[in-house]
Amino acid sequence: MATLKDFTVSAPRPLPVIILVDVSGSMKANGKIDALNAAMADMIASFAEEANRRVQIEIAIITFGQGEAKVHHRLQPASQVTWENMEAAGKTPLGGAFDLAREMLEDRGQVPSRAYIPTIVLVSDGRPTDEWRDALRKLLASERGRKAARLAMAIGDDAEMPMLNEFLADATATVFQAHEARQIKDFFRQVTMSVSTRSQSSNPNNMSPTTCDDLDY
Repeated sequence: MATLKDFTVSAPRPLPVIILVDVSGSMKANGKIDALNAAMADMIASFAEEANRRVQIEIAIITFGQGEAKVHHRLQPASQVTWENMEAAGKTPLGGAFDLAREMLEDRGQVPSRAYIPTIVLVSDGRPTDEWRDALRKLLASERGRKAARLAMAIGDDAEMPMLNEFLADATATVFQAHEARQIKDFFRQVTMSVSTRSQSSNPNNMSPTTCDDLDY
């Protein structure tokens, strides 16, 4: 006779989404920070509505600006994340944000071995004001950082396109360019679609055009 222990239900595997958000002073112009606040809130709400027994979308938010790079939300289920509207101020310490993202990915307490391959999203409207190259090199050299799906948006004409392309590190990938505030929402709709499609697929580690293995290490 079957017993209760024969009918165990596996917990859903986490699909981490780490978002690096520029909140430096230049984001005050042309309604950029307001559009970013609205787009982030919409995306998080959409992820929270995803119902899936196999996959749980988890979100972390790292901001850079206002004098520092800071983890505003550690990785946690999207349903537990509430976006707090940000104010734009200060310089653009992107290197610090890259370091925080790498540390998060390498922390098995936050990203367990059973997690699906993470997505890292970078949004910036300017040029980094700290030493970002070494921090990016270390992120991309890390096993999880190298495997991650990476998406990037340049806001306005002053965004550092070479840096964003280095972040993508993929000749087939394209930096999304937002020249108007409304296009910021368009980008986050694409992020939402990309992550939601992965979460609903038979193998969330399948990422076109290449296929990546599970994070079993």
